[in-house]
Amino acid sequence: MAIIFFIFPAVVGPIWTPFHASHRLTRAKQQTYYINNSNVGNKESSEDWRIRGYNPLTPPDLLQHEIPQTAASKQTVLQGRDDCVAVVQGTDSNRRLLVIIGPCSIHDPVSALDYCDRLLKMKEKYKDDLVIVMRSYLEKPRTTVGWKGLINDPEIDGSFLINKGLRLSRQLFVDLTAKGMPLASEMLDTISPQFLADLLSIGAVGARTTESQLHRELASGLSFPVGFKNGTDGTLGVAIDAIGAVRHPHHFLSVTKPGVVAIVGTVGNEDCFVILRGGTTGTNYDSESIKQAKEKLTAKGLAAKVMVDCSHGNSEKNHKNQPKVAKVIADQIEQGEEGIMGVMIESHISEGNQKVPIEGKPGLKYGVSITDACIGWDDTESVLEVLASSVRKRREKLGPVAAANDTTTSNGHS
Repeated sequence: MAIIFFIFPAVVGPIWTPFHASHRLTRAKQQTYYINNSNVGNKESSEDWRIRGYNPLTPPDLLQHEIPQTAASKQTVLQGRDDCVAVVQGTDSNRRLLVIIGPCSIHDPVSALDYCDRLLKMKEKYKDDLVIVMRSYLEKPRTTVGWKGLINDPEIDGSFLINKGLRLSRQLFVDLTAKGMPLASEMLDTISPQFLADLLSIGAVGARTTESQLHRELASGLSFPVGFKNGTDGTLGVAIDAIGAVRHPHHFLSVTKPGVVAIVGTVGNEDCFVILRGGTTGTNYDSESIKQAKEKLTAKGLAAKVMVDCSHGNSEKNHKNQPKVAKVIADQIEQGEEGIMGVMIESHISEGNQKVPIEGKPGLKYGVSITDACIGWDDTESVLEVLASSVRKRREKLGPVAAANDTTTSNGHS
């Protein structure tokens, strides 16, 4: 089979114009493509009649060359991975709690860096009790439709300048990690990790995709721990099946660093875990739910450790409930509960969320989420103090993890 290579010139996206939800379809129809599809709308064609066209994608290694990882950034990433693995595997000597905290999604790099500076102070303050990792989500799975994240639509106007989104995202991740902040993000496809995964210390697969074979295959090859959320209905089985499946080798389709399509073979990932996020059937952060989750994990031969998401179903979609959920978790931890190894919290500089106004980005309030509502900074500080205090009490009750039980190697993996 002949292999044809296309060399594309630089593509300039459409000029930014004010965007509102009602304009999305219009803007999408106006999108121009480097390669137009002549079969669009032609039902007599056997393929691609719903595809409007194609634009070139920057190869991963080119973007990594243009925006390289710095020495400080790499050190942050690797140390973050070691810390996360130790907590996930139960070998952290201080019995610390893993805290993934930050905006529901990042839409503004400036406010993300501001948030990072604030969180770094908390990271240092509670370094003996908490492993703090900044939630840095760049892609958003949607129940129906909506803004899909900084990568997909960085201008938040329906222009879908994905190459620009990838460049902005990589630069932001390099800047955040260079400051000393390890990062967590959601895994949504098998291509974008080639651009960004070298800058992540931990990942997550959301409730809508935990059952997806493709996401399990991807997680089996990632170089960091990955959490799988329970299903949107609240059932835990799909997440437990997922972390069992990703421990094994898999093969799937993706691209290489130069951007050539390839079959990827993995070795499996033993550093994965379940995230309890509640669901349509109710919350699952209470002590009985934790007990049941541990029993189900043990029955499958998996470590009886879970992370609890304080948002989503567990907060009943009310951000003001997140501190209440965190307090219930803290109460269990200080009583000596070892099964809770981490929490996830949606937090921003200012509380709540906002809709994108008709004038677009210029009309957005600074430091306020444009996706799920988040707790503000004052509540963030309070929640971290409560969690750190509970970890200290658990450590006093149980003592540190014995050095003899720590079988991790120099890279943190057992």
